[in-house]
Amino acid sequence: MSLIGKEITEFEAQAFHENEFKTIKKEDLLGKWNVLFFYPADFTFVCPTELEDLANKYEEFKNINCEIYSVSCDTHFVHKAWHDTSKTIKKINYPMLADPTAKLAKDLDVYIEADGLAERGSFIINPEGKVVMYEVIAGNVGRNADELFRRVQASQFVYEHGDEVCPAKWKPGEETLKPSLDLVGLI
Repeated sequence: MSLIGKEITEFEAQAFHENEFKTIKKEDLLGKWNVLFFYPADFTFVCPTELEDLANKYEEFKNINCEIYSVSCDTHFVHKAWHDTSKTIKKINYPMLADPTAKLAKDLDVYIEADGLAERGSFIINPEGKVVMYEVIAGNVGRNADELFRRVQASQFVYEHGDEVCPAKWKPGEETLKPSLDLVGLI
């Protein structure tokens, strides 16, 4: 079953952000774009490379009105300990959301019941709190923040210009398409 258009459930979760513990709720996601970036666990191997990649691009996401939330089934205390001990994770300025009950992971169907971990799932959530893009990949393959950023930009464009669509590799300023009978078979 597709999750496109699914509204995220009401939730309340602890996060480690800006050297503090904070409560994040569904309401905090509304009115702006968000990326929920699930990863298996803190103190692992591929995960810090992905989180660092996002940290390096975080200001660009913020500049397009998009917040990033990394999410694992670890607690906010574990997030803080990882942040305090890892020079890679120290670079993170976005909220690190704790999901120890797996409420969010289960809601978005990325929870691995047998392991108590989340899959590598990336979700773009629109200002209404609905999923407009997601992908879930194997735990042994890292993701690319540049591609995720491009997908947020494309999602924002079509959200604002409903009669246009973005072709493969589209970036802002490039040509879009207006679906019509005249285009069928010509692309």
